[in-house]
Amino acid sequence: MSQNLSIFLGSFRLPYVEIKNAVLEVNEKIITESLVQNLIKQMPAPEQMATLAEMKDEYDDLAEAEQFGVVMSNVKRLMPRLEAIQFKLQFEEQLNNLKPDVVSVTAACEEVRKSQTFSKLLELILLVGNYMNAGSRNGNAFGFSISYLVKLRDTKSADQKQTLLHFLANLCLEQHPEVMTFVDELIHVEKASRVSAEILQKNIDQMGRQIKGLKKDLETFPPPQSDKDLFVQKMSEFVVTANEQYEKLDMMHKNMEKQYDDMGEYFVFDPRKVSVEEFFGDLNNFKNMFQQAVKENQKRKEAEEKIKRAKLAREKAEKEKEEKLKKNQLLDINAEGDETGIMDGLLEALQSGAAFRRKRGPRQAANHRRAGHAVTNILAKELMQEDAPSSSKLDTKKRKTEEKEEPKPEGAETLEELLDAAPRRSN
Repeated sequence: MSQNLSIFLGSFRLPYVEIKNAVLEVNEKIITESLVQNLIKQMPAPEQMATLAEMKDEYDDLAEAEQFGVVMSNVKRLMPRLEAIQFKLQFEEQLNNLKPDVVSVTAACEEVRKSQTFSKLLELILLVGNYMNAGSRNGNAFGFSISYLVKLRDTKSADQKQTLLHFLANLCLEQHPEVMTFVDELIHVEKASRVSAEILQKNIDQMGRQIKGLKKDLETFPPPQSDKDLFVQKMSEFVVTANEQYEKLDMMHKNMEKQYDDMGEYFVFDPRKVSVEEFFGDLNNFKNMFQQAVKENQKRKEAEEKIKRAKLAREKAEKEKEEKLKKNQLLDINAEGDETGIMDGLLEALQSGAAFRRKRGPRQAANHRRAGHAVTNILAKELMQEDAPSSSKLDTKKRKTEEKEEPKPEGAETLEELLDAAPRRSN
């Protein structure tokens, strides 16, 4: 322990006498909360301090921790002084920690009692519950426990996609939009849900006991041992101020308890069995769950709208595709009808002979005339060759010369070709 004390004293680098005088004067510029805590923790026991007080003559031969003990042994009732100074240094912080909790619970009680929108929401929940439980032993209920609010999410729809809380949030949004503002009216519920009434009571009681104990110690404290000893003076002033602040806090706490008792009477529950933390914890959880359900409903609605738009777009595309296909089929039918009309006209022209009575052009008519003359000449020559002798070469040569001189129709070489080139008559 002496080694730890030596390390601690080395970190402050203050003469031991200055530390002693700071304790006597209650000098908060030197005596910090950290210094007091370490002194309480590291200081030797009262028996050891008494022994060190007898070693004044051997001061130079002692270790640093022992030298510090010798110096501090001259301070009467050192440990009670240090504990009182520590309480004084921590009092403001303790007060600031306790007061907000008391204020939060009190404000939360008032908000829940005065909120018209929250009251309307509870009515809707009761109405929906009675409708769902119609015909059962739970139907026609006059009320329900606040703890039931967090169980609304446990009741799910047949497809397991929505809960009763989702239905309730959607009902409020569409038919009772004014109820949606209850979340903004219960501002202090979240802070109140983190307050333990039991711990709060213990801390307030402890503060009261410390103030009473310090006041009692000051009444029996020895007279100042020197001009620097201002402990009794400063601590007496502190006790008066601390007691006033404590009484205000205690009055606020009693008012908080009364508000919570009235809350129990209003919502029909036993405040001694249902703690502040539990009651406001359920309300805070429900508030968060309700907000989450609203967001999930919005997301689901957006998803459904997206699917609906995609379906409409797909149906529109399919409809346009069908219309385009019908239009193409109609065009094909019209084209086929035109071809059928052409074929019918041709057949009718062939049957009536009109196809063979078309006017020919000058060149085509001349070709047909030349072809007719050529056919006639060829037939005549073939008949003469059958009757005349074929021994004379001269006649043959002459005939060849004459055949060369005979004009042929254009494109006609044989009799078949000439006949084909000749004009045909329709039967």
